[in-house]
Parts: sequence; C-alpha cells; structure tokens
Amino acid sequence: MDYEEIVLVPQERLGALIGEQGKTKKLIEERTGLNLEIDSKTGEVRIKRTDENASMALKAVDVVKAIALGFPLGDALELLSDDIYLREVELRDLVRNDKDLLRQRARLIGTKGKARHMLEEYTGTHISIQGKTVAIIGDAMAVELAAESVAKIATGTPHGDVYKDIQKKQGGWI
Repeated sequence: MDYEEIVLVPQERLGALIGEQGKTKKLIEERTGLNLEIDSKTGEVRIKRTDENASMALKAVDVVKAIALGFPLGDALELLSDDIYLREVELRDLVRNDKDLLRQRARLIGTKGKARHMLEEYTGTHISIQGKTVAIIGDAMAVELAAESVAKIATGTPHGDVYKDIQKKQGGWI
C-alpha cells in the first residue's frame, strides 16, 4: 500500500532544502532512495512511501524537518542513522508570555551563541533555535539530556547550574 508523508517547510528554508541547482534535494533522495516532491508555493514536501520503505521514509521526514528547523545538511543527514534522533522543544510550553519567551530564547542562545554552543558541546548534540522552537539532534540519551537542560535554562535556572548538572549526570568533567 502507498502512503504519503507531508512536511511543511517555511518559505525561508526552502532554498536550504533544495540547495544550489537542486543538489541538496538530490542528495537526500539518493541517500534515502525516496522522491521528494516540493511545492515551492505552499512549502509542502511530499514523501511517498510503501510498507517496504516506511522506516526510511520516516527518517527522510526527520531530515526534511531538521533542515526546516535550521540545521545544516550535514547535521540533518545524521538522522539517517538508526541511533540518531530529532527532538523539538516548544519554548511557548515553558514560558508565560511573549516577553519571557524572547528573554529565555536569548538566554538559550547566549552572547555570540556561547550558551547554545556550550549545550551542544556538553551534551554531544546539535541544537538549532528558530522562532519559538529549539530542535535537538543526537543519540537518545544526549537528546534527552539536552532537552532537559533547555527546559531548565528556559525556566530560569542559571547556566552554570545547568552545566554542572550535565557534568554530574555524565559522571564528571567533560
């Protein structure tokens, strides 16, 4: 039986998904063995799947989502591995209002991206912050630790306390 997975990609990320002269789209298709149909007007990306290629189709969905969420192609392609996952954390679920959302988003990014970089380094993940969403790519334990750490920072826990907690959970200094 044939099915179709649909991912909505923001207009500003369609270029990253398609790539120069369609190279990114072609690479994803080659690596997954699936066809991506991209509607540049609506931002809909359709991925046709059968029962036989369902697992790869779901991985392709994650790759497309990751690019839509701001990850570079190399990070997104890691999702084709069986032990690498994508997790989205909605900041709106963690803060009370738009003013807090902007402030906590800034805390997660940090000056010149330092906080985000530190979270990536300490948890061994890739993190993208787009609008009201923090997206995380990594293995299951690392993604969970990063998501927990993002929630702590977004709810006001000092950065240093979050970094110490990460180190404790990983059994010492990183």
